[in-house]
Amino acid sequence: MFDPREKIALFIDGANLYATSRALGFDIDYRKLLAAFNKKGYLLRAYYYTALIEDQEYSSIRPLIDWLDYNGYKVVTKPAKEFTDSSGRRKIKGNMDIELTIDALELSEVVDHYVIFSGDGDFRTLVEALQRRGRKVSIVSTMTSQPPMISDDLRRQADHFIDLSTLRSEVGRDPSERPPRRVEPADQEDDDY
Repeated sequence: MFDPREKIALFIDGANLYATSRALGFDIDYRKLLAAFNKKGYLLRAYYYTALIEDQEYSSIRPLIDWLDYNGYKVVTKPAKEFTDSSGRRKIKGNMDIELTIDALELSEVVDHYVIFSGDGDFRTLVEALQRRGRKVSIVSTMTSQPPMISDDLRRQADHFIDLSTLRSEVGRDPSERPPRRVEPADQEDDDY
């Protein structure tokens, strides 16, 4: 599936990967994730995409974003939009599909193998476009959860489908193994991801 001579780029839909790993009952150890894909070829880039609620004093995802940014990931964020739906419920929307797609297409001259961590069927068209450029695309998600976290169209379009559950021993961490949170003087929390 992977050729050690390939230039690999990881494209992580943060919200989707989080939901998928939670559905499977484990956390992602992002240090192990980089190491695992470094062994498969030349890891050119690792992108992590997530939306942030702008005016929140403290976001639980902020320590992860900061850690990723300092430890080999290119973090791409944008403000999430908050709105009230027709039944009066507060909703948050923060889709990063366009940002991920543009970054992937811009690298199509230098990347041999794309690894997209998302089951979102909207990425089927991106996968098809990359394949037309002669690039290989692997999708990482899961079919073992109920319901499956991957669109059938996306799975069929990909060159390879990697079920995240099969990577658990390489990139996973049991939620009980989370490092204890330390409260910093400014009341901010820090995790080692």
